This record gives sequence, C-alpha cells and structure tokens, in this order.
Amino acid sequence: MMNIKFNEEVAAALENKKPLVALESTVIAHGLPYPQNVETALSLGKNIREGGAIPATIAVFDGEFCVGLN
Repeated sequence: MMNIKFNEEVAAALENKKPLVALESTVIAHGLPYPQNVETALSLGKNIREGGAIPATIAVFDGEFCVGLN
C-alpha cells in the first residue's frame, strides 16, 4: 500500500472539488539546469493558477508520495 502526503492547498482543493494540475518534479530535478529549472517550475505554477487550477507538483521522498511541493 502506498502512502500519499498532500499539502494543505492540494488537500483543500480535493475536498472542495477544485481543479488540480499534476506536475512532475523532474522539471526541477532533471529537466533543466539551474536557474532555468526553478524559473520554469514557478512559471508553470503561475500559469496554472491564472487558468483557475491548483498546481500539484509530485515527488517521492523516502518512499512517500508527496503531492503539492512548495
């Protein structure tokens, strides 16, 4: 059985049936060199929010799925 940890914003969006957009953490960790990786991640989050949804970046830490990274 997998363990999933949601941050407060994502948990509230799920509870209130608000739209979420899942993003892979690879855009930060492996996709682009620093600082473009951080700039891209922040830009994606901003664009998603402007479209009326909540960004939910997903990563695995110590075997735990974490949804909604800051």
